[in-house]
Amino acid sequence: MIQCDIFMPNSDKIDPVAGRAFGLLLIDGFALMSYASVIEPFRAANTLAGRQLYRWSHISVDGRQVRASNGASILADHAVGEPIACDTLFVFAAGDPAVFSDQKTFAWLRHLALSNVRLAGVSGGPFLLARAGVLAGYRATIHWDHQPAFLEAFPTLAIEPGLYVIDRRRLTCAGGTAGLDLAIELIEREHGHKLAAQVSEWFIRTEPRAAGKSQRLSLRERVGISNDRVLKVLAEMEATLEEPARPQQLAELAGVSLRQLERLFSAHLHETVSECYLRIRLEKAAELLRKTGLSVTAIGVACGFQSSSHFSRAFKARYRKPPSSERRRR
Repeated sequence: MIQCDIFMPNSDKIDPVAGRAFGLLLIDGFALMSYASVIEPFRAANTLAGRQLYRWSHISVDGRQVRASNGASILADHAVGEPIACDTLFVFAAGDPAVFSDQKTFAWLRHLALSNVRLAGVSGGPFLLARAGVLAGYRATIHWDHQPAFLEAFPTLAIEPGLYVIDRRRLTCAGGTAGLDLAIELIEREHGHKLAAQVSEWFIRTEPRAAGKSQRLSLRERVGISNDRVLKVLAEMEATLEEPARPQQLAELAGVSLRQLERLFSAHLHETVSECYLRIRLEKAAELLRKTGLSVTAIGVACGFQSSSHFSRAFKARYRKPPSSERRRR
């Protein structure tokens, strides 16, 4: 029988002496940046307030030390299933969370959910919450790198592209530095703007980021160019992978002739319009091959190739290996 000695947070009352109790479930390969971004603001809040507002304990699947993606290790205080004082459980996972399959952990997460513990998934952590069946009916987010596999595995869940989502008793966070934004938001909700602002300054966070802010750079920042016509066409290319637009349609969208558009692409990207479009489609195909279980045929169709042979030839011409080699690597 799975046990958890839990503080019941439904009343939203925090023990004024002991503070709010967190459990930190670390899965082997968790990202140290994601972990530190979440927990360090709560440590700073304790220091700045001069009293214990938050306390936490570390949990691993087997109760032993757990290794981060950079090789650092943290010694766990508890194993999954052991009694813990916990009103909020953070789940930290990275690498390839889709392959995590420990049924004891999933059962424990379901038990905590039924006990009204607030559950928070960070980076790849939402994948584990979804696999345990505790995200159904909740809005959520996940790191953009995990999103293709997540959407394939859980097509009915409501996934948003922002930094973090707080939906009743479920918190999800994209990881990386987004944990800092989530933690400071929780500190402000529980202890006010003044303390949250002090914590923000402590970590040189001079500009707050809203929950819904994009995880990724804008197209302008990603490609490093500023020509609006080229950017407009690139955005259209990325939005129409399955049914690629014709070059003339792209030129009309940009408000120039096809010859002028070709000159712009040559000047800014050193590619023709067709070469650029094909590169974007193949890069997306390579990403889907690495991160999902979709068939090679399905990925080819999703990226605008009319046949498996056409897709394979184009992929091999660019990457000097067949699409199946990417699947084997995964």
